[in-house]
Amino acid sequence: MTFRIGQGFDVHAFTDGDHVMLGGVRVDHDRGVDAHSDGDVVLHALCDAMLGALALGDIGRHFPPSDARWKDADSRTLLRHCDRLLRERGWRVGNADVTVICERPKVGPHAEAMREGIATDLGIGVDDVSVKATTSERLGFTGRGEGIAAQAVCLLVRS
Repeated sequence: MTFRIGQGFDVHAFTDGDHVMLGGVRVDHDRGVDAHSDGDVVLHALCDAMLGALALGDIGRHFPPSDARWKDADSRTLLRHCDRLLRERGWRVGNADVTVICERPKVGPHAEAMREGIATDLGIGVDDVSVKATTSERLGFTGRGEGIAAQAVCLLVRS
């Protein structure tokens, strides 16, 4: 097989704070997220998609919240680790597509910086990374402003 597809999903509840991390970018917000690491739903969903494409389990298996090493960890470190796992097995990300689901904060003004950082960390072109957002039309936990979610899909190709 010359390609594999993976999908990922992550969610975090809002809590006290003044920013959220999204795609490796600090985004000012009137809330933070409840998480063991930095709670970056974009990168967590992408890591899950990458790991899932090769049936390597999920992000919790590789970076368990019970392990103090990952307390407040920068999720870009997690992303680069997942990329190394793929490359050690002869694969790389061909492209990735991430959707953030929230009412706030606004993702659009930060999407390009997220794309650039993800592309850099994965050693791929910025044109191979898509980051976009949608609301849930004020329905459910994201609509009520209780949390934030992201879903990701990626295509892996033989390196």
